[in-house]
Amino acid sequence: MDAPACHTDIIDFGKGQPSLSLLPVAAWRTAADHCLAHGDARLLQYGVDEGDEGFRESLAQFLSRRYAMPVATTELVVSAGASQALDLVCTRFTRAGDIIFVEEPTYFLALDIFRDHGLQVVGIPIDEEGIRIDALQDALVHHRPAFLYTIPSFQNPSGTTMSAARREQLIAASRMHDLLVVADEVYQLLDFGTVPPAPLATHVHTARVLSLGSFSKICAPGLRLGWIQGAPDVLHTITQSGVVQSGGGLSPFVSGVMRSLIDLGLADAVLDGLRRVYAERSAVLCRAMRELLPAVTFVEPTGGYFVWAQLPAERSASQFLSVARAGGVAFHPGTRFSSGGGFARHMRLSFAHYDAPELVEGVRRLAHALAG
Repeated sequence: MDAPACHTDIIDFGKGQPSLSLLPVAAWRTAADHCLAHGDARLLQYGVDEGDEGFRESLAQFLSRRYAMPVATTELVVSAGASQALDLVCTRFTRAGDIIFVEEPTYFLALDIFRDHGLQVVGIPIDEEGIRIDALQDALVHHRPAFLYTIPSFQNPSGTTMSAARREQLIAASRMHDLLVVADEVYQLLDFGTVPPAPLATHVHTARVLSLGSFSKICAPGLRLGWIQGAPDVLHTITQSGVVQSGGGLSPFVSGVMRSLIDLGLADAVLDGLRRVYAERSAVLCRAMRELLPAVTFVEPTGGYFVWAQLPAERSASQFLSVARAGGVAFHPGTRFSSGGGFARHMRLSFAHYDAPELVEGVRRLAHALAG
């Protein structure tokens, strides 16, 4: 096959974000008008440490419906997205030099946050049911981690969903070892019809669990609005952060508009629309990969944003990336998601950002580059 022409229009499967067409501008305008019509100037003032109470009440009702479990306002603290929540957790529960556990592989930007805090990262392998409890138990013999970071549902990057049995085993290990579990549950509500097991947020009162959520994945990233769910005594440690105290809580105005989006039923409509679109885009990407990349192995996801694909035995994803870029397509190589440089043959492909024709064309370019 001839070498591909050099493209300037890169199709970047590394973009873990929605396309502009999916951002709910009209719904947000409606919600903003509804919010401002009340004339409540307190939205433009410093807020309380936990976050606006009215918003937390609406969020609790929204999560109670979506999680099919009761969520109380007192279990919620507002954050400026899940990344900032994770940074707060590191600030309040760790010191430089502490050991933490992560899944192997895991979200690469979380690894960057941990490095910013000077933490030592120990990877715990996963399988098709999620984190391996036998490996976790072995690691706990040798280490006393400050916390375990896990992405239980539609994991980034692998797409794996932790089974109900594995979740129960993880919570049992948490109780036995007094292990803080930090659950990044931003994809929990993004299933394609197969609902994942109950979130680890279910256990905030029975084990040391903090659950991180965000509207970045279920509404719009630019809102920079999320939440931390936990037992009130654990959340108190978060709200004593200097950043929270000095800032007078987080995102009071955006919280007010999001409250209107929830109360008007628009948040549910936006989320359900995203689930439909992502299910369609995932199916398109996977079908194209089966047809055009038969030598690449993967498991079709049942939710989330990503396909975790493995190249043939002789190929390095990092080396292949330069060839792929010359052919007009990009992705994140697997080593970015490893605490120890593993997964050299893997690549993470996101289907969230592109419509069907671009997804198919991107796979065609990958196939051309792989065959070159």
